[in-house]
Amino acid sequence: MNYELENVLHHVDHTLLRQTATWQEVQKICEEGIAYQTASVCIPPSYVKKAKEFVQGNIPVCTVIGFPTGYQTTAAKVFEAKDAIENGADEIDMVIHQGLVKDGRYKEIEDEIKAIKAECGNRILKVIVETCMLTQEEKILLCKLVGDSGADFIKTSTGFASGGATLEDVRLFHIHKKGQLQIKASGGIRSLESAKAFLEAGAERLGTSSMMEWIQKINA
Repeated sequence: MNYELENVLHHVDHTLLRQTATWQEVQKICEEGIAYQTASVCIPPSYVKKAKEFVQGNIPVCTVIGFPTGYQTTAAKVFEAKDAIENGADEIDMVIHQGLVKDGRYKEIEDEIKAIKAECGNRILKVIVETCMLTQEEKILLCKLVGDSGADFIKTSTGFASGGATLEDVRLFHIHKKGQLQIKASGGIRSLESAKAFLEAGAERLGTSSMMEWIQKINA
């Protein structure tokens, strides 16, 4: 395999989160993720148990909670996280409540992230802030908050809103992040060139459903 491509794929959460996703499609991305040694497969919660049994420990299984809007109650999100972990999830990507951001209720957001991280234990928690809905000041505040909460990653986007990841936002997070906080860029990463640019800007993970298109293009 192309070395440059192989290196990028190790940072990819190979993703399938469409509402119409079938088990056959989920099984396929699990097979692809294992074959190309991606960082994880990111799939709907309802398929986690079956996928975990299918991959037999050969790749981490990631899922989403509070997805894609984030406006569920904290109790509901904590239950989702607990259920996902009991089903075998290795990584959790949670969505914050944008209304709380706009109301300036940052303490409630931080408390929610901490509650979900407590449920996750040593499993990876990524916090989706949906950057296309945020002001510059809100992005900076949330970058600090997510780091202080104990989460492992700040993630740009769900891919279901009006905009996805931008290089500017990844660079902004890279400047303002503290400690061990890492960055996941997600939403609209549709080419290998774009993926490389996000990694160069400071992202450590990439959420994309376009991985196989990159591979097919190189192998054509």
